[in-house]
Amino acid sequence: MSQDAHRKRILVLGAGLVTRPLVKYLLAVPEFEVAVADFFVEKAEEMIADHPRGKALYLDVKDDTLLGELVAGSDLTVSLVPYIYHVKVAQQCIARKVPMVTASYVSPEMQALDQKARDAGTIVLNEIGLDPGIDHMSAMKIIHAVRAKGGKVVNFTSNCGGLPAPDANDNPWGYKFSWSPRGVVLAGRNAAEYLWNDEIRKTPGPELFGDVRTTEIGDMGEFEIYPNRNSLSYQEIYSLEHARTLFRGTFRYPGHCATWKALSDCGWLELDEQEINGRSFREFFAGLIKSQGDLTVDLAAFLKVEEDADPIYRMTWLGLLGDDPVPGESKSPLDVLAERLEVMLPYKEQERDMIVLKHDFTAEYDDGSQERIVSTLINHGIPGGNSSMARTVSLPVAIAVRMILENKINLTGVHIPVIPEIYEPVLAELETLGITFEETVEKL
Repeated sequence: MSQDAHRKRILVLGAGLVTRPLVKYLLAVPEFEVAVADFFVEKAEEMIADHPRGKALYLDVKDDTLLGELVAGSDLTVSLVPYIYHVKVAQQCIARKVPMVTASYVSPEMQALDQKARDAGTIVLNEIGLDPGIDHMSAMKIIHAVRAKGGKVVNFTSNCGGLPAPDANDNPWGYKFSWSPRGVVLAGRNAAEYLWNDEIRKTPGPELFGDVRTTEIGDMGEFEIYPNRNSLSYQEIYSLEHARTLFRGTFRYPGHCATWKALSDCGWLELDEQEINGRSFREFFAGLIKSQGDLTVDLAAFLKVEEDADPIYRMTWLGLLGDDPVPGESKSPLDVLAERLEVMLPYKEQERDMIVLKHDFTAEYDDGSQERIVSTLINHGIPGGNSSMARTVSLPVAIAVRMILENKINLTGVHIPVIPEIYEPVLAELETLGITFEETVEKL
């Protein structure tokens, strides 16, 4: 990689499932050089693919000295490592006055760096992926448009899901993995809070998949929705002080929630380490529900369902009641489950994933009139190419990187993309890349 003084040097930390579209986008800009750093250098080399303005580097994110040296050699750092390391990366960036961009949620520890980033004159931009990210930007565009017409949003629901496209939905689980299986399973432990018809509702983690709604989307039929984390925090973030309903949820195909509620009830989402000792999945599962007889019979009794109930069928298909040995590296039930899901639910070559994101607003105006605004994004992966998940998570990051380095985003401090200076150019660029919303407005 040359050291052209006119080129901006971008450091990308992490060569995971969503990194490739970002690297391709940034290397298409002649003024940029891109270094991808990963613990497995060969993964970074694969991303760079011998591009003359690319470089693959070794990364041990726990090594502060190495991390600091890598950051110091960049004009901007993108952090796509596991979320627990983002604050460490941000600290290194702020110390060296290097802008940072990541797709992950802002943690309290990250937010606490806001003043330090402002003092350093640099930006730490978070939540600029898909969810969070595109959801923020598309929602705020509509919320600000309603306000500009003198209105206020009184109801807001926003649901998003990464799923197999209908033509790839060919297994009993109605699901395949386009990002970290362990991350998906961990998210199933989250408690949730939201506002529904002026009532604050709280759903504990173990009951998450028992709090289910359904909806129809276009000609694709019915989808399930379960709540996503704490929706109440968005009342302040989106300035929805007049909202009577404020709900963020996750889309899944029918039957998903009953299956995952059963997994949770049986203890499969627990993180306590257990002794494996070469046990089979059947033996491991029997230990979770203390079965000493026929596991299927005991499982049906434990869940209070029939033996041929859909959740039991899905678990049987997955092999959780089978004789395959549990991988020795697995320790907790959650890890055992995540590894099995990764084995059994991959995308095959040429299969497409699908992103569905739907906002539903009720806007109220001073004359008493109301309108319903529905904004929907349906995006498919490219057969044999990048998944929709990878594109929708990493392309907003890449666009923001370019906007910052081209001085089109001039902000300091810790930010998320809820202001026009960020969301307007990013959404406009996403449209040119085929990531577009369909919007309908209905008078009520």
